[in-house]
Amino acid sequence: MTGPRALAEAFTGVFGREPEGVWHAPGRVNLIGEHTDYNDGFVLPFALGLGVSVAAAPRGDGVIEVRSRQAATAVTAPVDGGPVVSEGWPAERAWAAYPVGVARVLRERGTGGASLLIDSDLPQGAGLSSSAALECATALALCDLHGVAVDRPALARLAQRAENEQVGVPCGLMDQAASLLCTAGHALLLDCRSGLSAQVPFAPAGSGMTLLVVDTRAAHALAGGEYGRRRAECEEAAALLGVAALRDVTDLAGALGTLRDPVLRRRVQHVVTENHRVEATVGLLRAGAVTELGAMLNASHLSLRDQFEVSWPEADTAVNAALRAGARGGRMVGGGFGGSVLVLTAADRAERVRDAVAAAYAERGWTPPEFIEAVPSRGARRVTPA
Repeated sequence: MTGPRALAEAFTGVFGREPEGVWHAPGRVNLIGEHTDYNDGFVLPFALGLGVSVAAAPRGDGVIEVRSRQAATAVTAPVDGGPVVSEGWPAERAWAAYPVGVARVLRERGTGGASLLIDSDLPQGAGLSSSAALECATALALCDLHGVAVDRPALARLAQRAENEQVGVPCGLMDQAASLLCTAGHALLLDCRSGLSAQVPFAPAGSGMTLLVVDTRAAHALAGGEYGRRRAECEEAAALLGVAALRDVTDLAGALGTLRDPVLRRRVQHVVTENHRVEATVGLLRAGAVTELGAMLNASHLSLRDQFEVSWPEADTAVNAALRAGARGGRMVGGGFGGSVLVLTAADRAERVRDAVAAAYAERGWTPPEFIEAVPSRGARRVTPA
């Protein structure tokens, strides 16, 4: 990805006029709390240094035109609905549904048309929430361009709504909230029911630890049926248990005894215990016990693999290889069925862990994984003009 000023210059070359600014929104890694967000539960994400940048200028014709430095064709659409003008829509141009969806939702708040040039250094399909980063960078740009004031918690819900209604992904609130609300050196404890959040100090390097994101190179697509099926199963279980959401289950043993369907029992067990793991992890972080997080990560991965059944072979192999090489813990992150793994290791073992995971992939003839050192970073912001 180019820097903000280079992106602004590229915008001028594409659209023949200067942008009014450049906005950046980060991707995220969820330290713990997977598939709890749409169950009104708790999550603990942190922002990455990588993300999506948007150079933008307003238009007065009620049209949003989006171009990407990672794609060849522009997508043009009226912000008040109607047909999208682009060859190949929506198959290979599906990325444009995210900024167009945001523009259509924010129109209710008073924003209008815009020209956008998008650039990203987040790997797509890696489970690092490139889609939410795109939504949030677009949302900040549109609000600034049209002088519309929306506080960040509300803006996160609007971006989530755009993904739910305009894109068709039944995601929870976590990704958008993380991109907009995270601060450097902290994880974000988010109550997905109330939207209330708190910053929890989290600086692994200060404890001699390194967090590695392992892009397993098995791409996922959350608009597919499995993610929606898991959400529907959770909603069915909540209805059978007589609660508004699985977050409200306080007697796990009683709930498991009530449900006859073994699949629903597994889903409930994961969600309830994962919420407990979030709370335990927050306690460890507040006590400065970063080195003790490994057990929480390992338990989360096993639950996602066996109870929620959303892991995949490359993730399981990466976690197992990392642990054998001396990592403290690891787990799949994101919605599942592809994407990334998060590994916690002592800094002086990080290279050994990388080598072990790469060797395990080579042994199986898989595409080599990619590694990103994950440092808790700051959230979405305008980056130029300064």
